Amino acid sequence: MGYRKINLELVVFADEADSVITELNTAIDRLEETYTVFGGEIETVEVHHSGTRRKSALAHTVEAGSTAAAAIRFAGGKVASAYRRVI
Repeated sequence: MGYRKINLELVVFADEADSVITELNTAIDRLEETYTVFGGEIETVEVHHSGTRRKSALAHTVEAGSTAAAAIRFAGGKVASAYRRVI
């Protein structure tokens, strides 16, 4: 029988960290009632926010979709204009 280690990283507000840890410990206890769980440790590390917000992959995808749609509209306008000139 093989084993698999599961890593989970969460970032929460500092003032909510203790509540989140308490709920995670409760969830782990419930898992141990049903499954065989070895080890387990919750480690907390303070994270400093740089102040600049990064775009998520979803935000980049939405922006790329908007850009592509604008390009298609622009190209469609050019084709329609060329078609009118031919006729």
